[in-house]
Amino acid sequence: MSILKLTHLKVHFPTQDGVVKAVNTVDLEIAHGERLGLIGETGCGKTVLGMSVMRLLQLATKVEGKIVYKGRDILRLSEEEMRKIRGKEIAMILQNPTTSLNPVLKVGDQIAEAIQLHQGLNKREAREKAVEMLESVKISSPEKRASEYPHEFSGGMKERAMIAMALACNPSLIIADEPTKGLDVTIKMQIIKLMKEVTKQKSMLFITHDLGAAAEICDNIAVMYAGELVEYAKTTDIFKNPMHPYTRGFLNSLPGMGLKPIRGMSPSLIDLPTGCRFYPRCDHASAKCKIEHPEMVEIKNGYSVRCFLYT
Repeated sequence: MSILKLTHLKVHFPTQDGVVKAVNTVDLEIAHGERLGLIGETGCGKTVLGMSVMRLLQLATKVEGKIVYKGRDILRLSEEEMRKIRGKEIAMILQNPTTSLNPVLKVGDQIAEAIQLHQGLNKREAREKAVEMLESVKISSPEKRASEYPHEFSGGMKERAMIAMALACNPSLIIADEPTKGLDVTIKMQIIKLMKEVTKQKSMLFITHDLGAAAEICDNIAVMYAGELVEYAKTTDIFKNPMHPYTRGFLNSLPGMGLKPIRGMSPSLIDLPTGCRFYPRCDHASAKCKIEHPEMVEIKNGYSVRCFLYT
């Protein structure tokens, strides 16, 4: 049984230039204890998908489909019911800790605030728990650090503080949005190791364009392109033998694979191409690809791909 199930999820929002079709009919499941990687280029809709699960999108956003968490459709809950889930049941590690942490509040107080809200502890007890959480994410001198402000933390320490905040209420599901973004190689490896340790008994949606991090942490991978999923499989299968032309191109663009960029640019989510979203950049595109939109098809047990090469 899945802990989270997205069914025909669509997320569109208006802009001055037109309607952005950020997520287009996505079907996705995360099992209890599964760490699922959602990978793709910047601007493909990954973060919007994560924010839609947390219901943190602007009011003008149009969301269709279902987001079922432990049997309850999140989209049908009241805001009061959602607040009881957000942070306690489902926690999110936001993309940029520098802007996500409040600069005028001590780090320990920010973690304690969530603990007080969801666990009913008094101020002193919540503060003690906050110090414990900082220690759990390998921040040295946690008592001292809890009394410091975000600007006194390095980038890696801010990321650890965000992880501590997410774990503070012992959530069942963690949504981690680009937790390794902007970190140098040494710090990034430390954060990856930490994420692997602290999420062993948890379910996680790991949103990233960092394929190395996804390979280290995730059990399964879902590849996203232009607002929709194009491939889903076990992590080892994706990296060993990717099926979709976009996934192959994405992997080949890595430094270790020869730095071969995919030609062209990702399409605008306001003006998506007809047919296959990837056909303007695909070396295998046929006349059919320009006209018809391929469906996600399971080509073997647990392996799905959206491409006419396999139908």
